[in-house]
Amino acid sequence: MFFRAPSELAEKPVAAGVALRVGGLVSEGSVQRDGLNVRFEITDLAHQVDVRFTGMLPDLFREGQGVVAEGRIMDGRLTASNVLAKHDETYMPREIADS
Repeated sequence: MFFRAPSELAEKPVAAGVALRVGGLVSEGSVQRDGLNVRFEITDLAHQVDVRFTGMLPDLFREGQGVVAEGRIMDGRLTASNVLAKHDETYMPREIADS
């Protein structure tokens, strides 16, 4: 599975149905929820990728947060089968912070 940033996809699109990972930040104001169906954009601050996902999102998922979405390009957007939220380098698990 290939990894791409939104700018890489803009410069060199992949064929429909190809499995890939897209990483970047969740664009501010882009998250729309309808039950378990979620629409959002991933950006690298130069380009955006439209993402559709159905399922439970990670607890760390939010606008402005780093994410990696795995899926396939369908109809010009990424239909994600998995969304992973990334934490920043200052993240500390609650158990350690409490101690």
